[in-house]
Amino acid sequence: MAALLEVSDLKSWYGESQALHGVNLTVDEGETITILGRNGVGKTTTLRTIMGIIRKRQGNITLAGTNMMPVALYRTARHGLGFVPEERGIFATLNVEENLKLPPIVADGGMSIDEIFELFPNLYERRNSPGTKLSGGEQQMLSMARILRTGVRVLLLDEPTEGLAPVIVQRIGEVLLKLKERGMTIVLVEQNFRFAKRIADRFYLMDHGQMVNNFPVHELPQHMDELNKVLGV
Repeated sequence: MAALLEVSDLKSWYGESQALHGVNLTVDEGETITILGRNGVGKTTTLRTIMGIIRKRQGNITLAGTNMMPVALYRTARHGLGFVPEERGIFATLNVEENLKLPPIVADGGMSIDEIFELFPNLYERRNSPGTKLSGGEQQMLSMARILRTGVRVLLLDEPTEGLAPVIVQRIGEVLLKLKERGMTIVLVEQNFRFAKRIADRFYLMDHGQMVNNFPVHELPQHMDELNKVLGV
């Protein structure tokens, strides 16, 4: 059976500088993969290139049998891809509930406002608070929640725990596990592999703009030396 998301020989450029050098990865429906690697090796660029934010690209991206390479960025979400950037990108002058109501519903299966508040109790408590008044963790939750409203099939998450307090990191981990139970397909970029191993089904190791290995989470102990080398530990 074909994977839900297939990426092969993906290359991309920032101007004249090549960032990706032939990325290959697959994600089955309902699977969570985590991309690990040092800063600057192309993890975020991979998500941005898959999403279509970086348009100078070559290779193949297939989502549920559809070739995504020619799809315009403004139509990417309607094909089922949702991206939560590290910088979050919420509307600071709108309150939580207004932020949640703003994104369009692109497909069946998106969460209702009530379901979002059940999943993120912190957001319910702050539903009338503007984005400028939210903590970093609450902003991250809101950024994720907005995408979950739309009905996308694949969630691209860039460093969701970066700079957050341990209690918030734990909460986000619980949310991702609940999303897995709902059958959400997740591509996660994360530096904290101890956090990621609670959630991921497979790890992809990245270095110099390429995937250098991938393996299921249960094989993690036998790959620790390679993982430490890739992460520069």
